[in-house]
Order: sequence, then structure tokens, then C-alpha cells
Amino acid sequence: MNVHLKVQPHHLERGAYLYIRQSSMRQVVENVESARRQYALRGRAVALGWRDEQIIVIDNDQGESGASAAWREGFQRLVSDVGMGHAGIVMGLEVSRLARNNADWQRLLEICALADTLILDEDGVYDPASFNDRLLLGLKGTMSEAELHVIKARLRGGILNKVRRGEFRCLLPTGLVYDHFGHVTLDPDMQVRETIIHFFEMFSRLESASQTVKVFRNEGLLFPSRLHNGDTLFRPLTASTAMRVLNNPRYAGAYTYGRRQFRRTIDGKKTLRARDIDDWPACMPDAHPGYISWERHQENLKILKANGRGFEAARASIPREGPALLQGRAVCGQCGNHLRVRYAARRGRQEAWYICNRDHIYRGEPMCQSIAGPPVDEAIGMLIAEQMTPAAVELALDVRKEIQARHEEADRLRCRAIERAQTEADLAQRRFMLVDPNNRLVADTLEGEWNEKLRILANAREERERGREHDQFILDKAVHERLVAMTADFNELWKDPDTPSRERKRLLAHIIEDVTLLKLPAEGTTKLHVRFKGGKIQTLTTMNPQSSAQQIKTKPNIVELIDKLLDDYIYPEIAEILNEQGHRPGGTARRGCHDARFTPLKVAYLIHEYKLQSRYDRLRQRGMLTRQEAAVHLNISEQTVARWAKYGLIARHAYNGHYSLYEIPDGDLPQKQCSRWNQLQDRTAARQQTQTEPRTSTGEERGVV
Repeated sequence: MNVHLKVQPHHLERGAYLYIRQSSMRQVVENVESARRQYALRGRAVALGWRDEQIIVIDNDQGESGASAAWREGFQRLVSDVGMGHAGIVMGLEVSRLARNNADWQRLLEICALADTLILDEDGVYDPASFNDRLLLGLKGTMSEAELHVIKARLRGGILNKVRRGEFRCLLPTGLVYDHFGHVTLDPDMQVRETIIHFFEMFSRLESASQTVKVFRNEGLLFPSRLHNGDTLFRPLTASTAMRVLNNPRYAGAYTYGRRQFRRTIDGKKTLRARDIDDWPACMPDAHPGYISWERHQENLKILKANGRGFEAARASIPREGPALLQGRAVCGQCGNHLRVRYAARRGRQEAWYICNRDHIYRGEPMCQSIAGPPVDEAIGMLIAEQMTPAAVELALDVRKEIQARHEEADRLRCRAIERAQTEADLAQRRFMLVDPNNRLVADTLEGEWNEKLRILANAREERERGREHDQFILDKAVHERLVAMTADFNELWKDPDTPSRERKRLLAHIIEDVTLLKLPAEGTTKLHVRFKGGKIQTLTTMNPQSSAQQIKTKPNIVELIDKLLDDYIYPEIAEILNEQGHRPGGTARRGCHDARFTPLKVAYLIHEYKLQSRYDRLRQRGMLTRQEAAVHLNISEQTVARWAKYGLIARHAYNGHYSLYEIPDGDLPQKQCSRWNQLQDRTAARQQTQTEPRTSTGEERGVV
């Protein structure tokens, strides 16, 4: 069909969109002819009948790849305007300029067909609504995508071919450089090399990336970092840098390629996925010099993996700062799993608990065990102090040597920093001395640089002096005293509150393999089966801490004593006896109640709480009668019973502070008399005298014949 027949008046009433794109910024800068050809399509639109002001140029996707429309704002705007019917024609030099993705291309064709929008390229004008034109445009889009694939495969094949030979030059990490022959060597800067060596040695000693970062920070050491322009900058070591260095196999002298795989999500963002070592396109150990061996690198990776938070790796994890002494070494005595450590803040202090709740979390089953940490840790600490006394001297010497070696390494790195600063200052001085003094602009600049280098040199020297003073102070005062104390009495050092829990755990890890804990609630104890490194097993028993209710509970021996005293005494008398004997109620365990004493009310509460037999029941069980019953039994009035009890003719036993029960003698019952010559008190005295005087024996009893 003739081109002019395809362009209809309603097309000319809408805008003409010119889409311009090149795949990279390098092409934009260097391949300017392509840009001119694309902008020249503006003349084609004018020739077809569009006015100049109707032509809309979209060129904000310059430097973006056409592999997807997700990150191309200009293409998205073009599709949006076409869909709204604003575009009469879409112009692009080639189909590949519009899209390298067949899906995006077909979607654009579908929208253009629905909106009756024409498409123009260098070869002609097409109507997507026409079957032939649609078929031709579809083929062009397919060829465009295939062309991109072929280009990528060709480039990728060349790279992989060099990678398999280990000749592809990858970006090297800090500390490794290419020499003049293209071989990988260590950085010639001694400060860079020694700092990296010190980093790996520190990690081997501490087995923790975060701890290594803390040591660098505390010792004021900086870590080298290479900038994009090739310059090396020393900056504080961060955790991400430490992890990146430890995971990079190039430091172990291995040539690797393709450790990670990039993918693009549907929104155009790049995602990074680490590959397994078996999937790497190239991995050649000992391909070039390294800072550590390949075996050491593999060991570092295992340590980093074990330092994760997974429970299975907890046993092999590094000691943490928490007070729980058996972190990662406590085994449940019921199910055999490793106990977890939980901390709780109670009564203003941090308490540790060993719990076994895996089945509770994953299967909803009851918790296996929950054991308080302080009694267990105290028992283990005493055991360690007993076992470690003979080896304390050797341990102290090893620790001292390690600290000295660490400080010497740190001081050597500080010396390297001073040498670097001195070299740069000398170089700045020579540049300043060579400049013409009349050229003040250049001379002032060089003088400023010289002063800056001198300032850096002075700071480096001050930093070294501060570090030496700090290290010397630690060795001479604190560390020396602590080491001497440790050699003299390991037990005191172990109990020293200034000794970090992490250091205790490190010592423990050299002695104990694991500890199996079995809680016995019925006995109120916990069994500790300690397994030493050498295979020896020792069993300890600790008392379980009492709950708040148990702490204020009255002791069982006091309850038994009250039970006995109830036979003869009433509540006030029992309370007085208990206080005189020094017994105290269970409430004295409460804060501020240490001087509490027994009272009749507390005695009554204990009798009711422990369901002891009351004194009234005990007296009734012994045959005591009430006043009414005694009056009926003696055939006298109740007042007479009271008077007889008052003057001792019959016994009276109080069962509380107000009432009593009466004991009726088995024989020789007193008789009621009304004689004025035999008063009640006289009868009582005579009766008592009769009971106290020894009975006069008869002649036969004396043996008289």
C-alpha cells in the first residue's frame, strides 16, 4: 500500500512520537552518528504531513538497554500516550530502538492496532491493524530479540573461554594488583599487606567477624579500601567489609568467576543470588599469591556459617556476652536436644534460664524442661575452679603471650602508617621546593598540601603514642595484676566480677565437652552430668531455686512443733513459745519483714491451713466435758462447777482465751457440802494435802510380824 494512503487525516490530527535510544552511555558519547540518524526521522514526519510542533521527541532513555521496558520511563510514556490515542505515528530508526524484548514489542503493536497508530522505521510506514504489516513487524521484533541474544552469547562465550583458562581479568579486591605482565600479585604497599595479614590473623584468633571489627576499632586501626580511580584509602573497618574480605576466595590465591548470579525482577531491579561452589564457572585454587591458604579460607567459611543463629550451630558458636555459662553446651536430660538460653530481667538483675521448648514451638507439645541458670552456673564454676588449679600458670602465660603479640602487631601497623605519612610529606615538600616562588598560585597550593601531609604525619605519630601508652598501661597495671592473681589463685579470678562472661566460656570450652541437665521437681534438685574433654564424667546435684510462694512458706518442723504444742497450750501460749525458741514465720523472706514474729492469729492461720486438729477436739477426745455436761455429771449447778474449778477441786483446761473444758476425776468425786465449818478452800487444801502426802503403809506392808 502506498505510504500516503496509510497516513490518513485523523493520523495527522494527532501527534508524531519520535523515540530515540542507544543502549549504553558509551554509545551515546562515541556513536554520535546513530543519534543523528535517529533525530533525522523528524524530517520524515514533516514530509508525511505532520507539523513541526506536533512532533514529540522522547529521548530520556539514552544509555538504557532495550532488553526490558521496566526501567525505561520514556518507553512507558510512549505506550501510555499511544493507548490514550494521542499518537498518530510512532517513529524509531529500527525496531531494536523501540524494544529488544519480543513481549514488549508485541504489546506495543497490539496497543497501536487498537488505537489506530502507525509505526515508522527506516524502511517504511506500517499499519499494525493490517495483517501483512503486523506479520512483518512481528518478524522484525523476533529478529531484534534474536540479534540481542546472539550478541550476548558471542560475548559471553568469549569471556567464558578465557575464564576457563584463568586469563579473564576480573576486578581485584584491595590488597591484590596486576603487575606489568598481567599476573596477580600482592599489593606492594607494605601497610596494606600487613593490615590485611593482621586482619586474617585476628579473625583466626577470635573466630568472629564482629569481634575482629571491634578489635580494630579499639586499637584505632584502619583498613585499606581501593577507590574507583585506583587510589587506596584507609578507613575504619566495618562488618560488611570484614564479611566481604572473609568470603572472597581471591585472598586465598584462588582464581574464581561467577560466584554470584544476577537476575532482573519484573520491576527491572537486579537481584543477586550466591551460587554453590560446584556451580561456579571457574574455581582454580593456588592460581596466584594470596594472604591465606585455600584450606584456611574453607575453614573461615565454616566458622562464619557456624556463627549464624541456627540452633544446630549454637554448640559450636563463639561465646557471647551473656552470663549463661553453658551456652551451647547444655543438653536436655529428657529428650537429648541442646537447651536454649533465655534471659529475663528480674529484681533488677539479668537471670539466665536453660529451656528445651523446640517441641513446644514446632508441635505444640508441653515444654520439656526449664532450669534456672544461676545454681547450675555456680556449680559448674566451682567445679572448674577445682579442676583448673594445676593448669592455671600455663594458661596465664599463654594469655599474656597472646596479648603481647597482639599489641606488637598493632604497633607495627601504626609504624607503617607513620612511614606512609612521612613519605607523602617528603614528596609534598619536594614538589613545593621545586616550584617557582614567583608562581604564587601554584606555590600556595603546594604549600597547603605540604601542611596537610605534615598534619597527617603528626596525627599518625600521636596515634601511635596513645596506642603504646594504652597498651603499656594494660600490660603494666591491670593485665599484669590480673595475670599474677590468676597464677596465684585461679579460683579468685574465676569469681572476679570484672572477668567477662565471654572469657569464662572460652576457658570452659577447653575443659568441658557438654553438660546434661535433668530436673527433678519432686526432689527439688537438678542433676548435672558433666562430660569433660578427656572423657571423664562427673555428676553434680544442685538445689532448684524456690518460687516466691515457696520462699515464704513456713518450715515443716515448725508446723510439727505447733502440732505437738496444741496438746497442752492455746494459741497465744504457742506463739510465745515459738518466739522464745527463735522460730520465725515464713513471711520474714519478704522484703522489709525480716523482724516479723509469731502471733496468735498466725498460729491459728497455720492450724487452719495445714488442717491440724484443734485443741478443743483434742480435749474432747481426751474426755473433757463442757460446764453443762460436768454439772449434770456431778449433779451440781454450773456455778458450783465453776467454783470447784476455780479452787482446784476439779481440773479445768482452756481451749482458747475465754472458754475451757472440765476434767472429771475417775474416782473420789468431790461432794457438795453446805457446812460453814468446812469451807471450799479448806476442802481444797485438805484434798491437795491428801494427794501430796505419801500414803501411810500398814504393818503388813512394812513386813512387821
